[in-house]
Amino acid sequence: MAAPLIAGMTVAAAALAGRYGIQAWQAYKARPPRPRKFFEGGFQPKMTRREAALVLGIRESAAAEKVKEAHRKVMIANHPDAGGSHYLASKINEAKDMMVGKPKDSGSAF
Repeated sequence: MAAPLIAGMTVAAAALAGRYGIQAWQAYKARPPRPRKFFEGGFQPKMTRREAALVLGIRESAAAEKVKEAHRKVMIANHPDAGGSHYLASKINEAKDMMVGKPKDSGSAF
């Protein structure tokens, strides 16, 4: 006599657990993306390959094609004609030059 009651309670508990799991998954998928952690600190007086890779958001060993693609994406977001900073644009260009092998001896214009 108690067996059907226990079976019914087990099915109800499984259904509630499944419902809770689905709601948790949907809430997890709908959450906003975590903000990226940016490199803390200013620019070095003379740009290094490591700093150039950090500016462009790529690895130090990235191929020239990846460097150009990353430069294009970062430059679109920070171009002076679109309201970006001239200083940042010059640093982005300097980073690209450093990564493709055309470093400037004088450093940044700023």
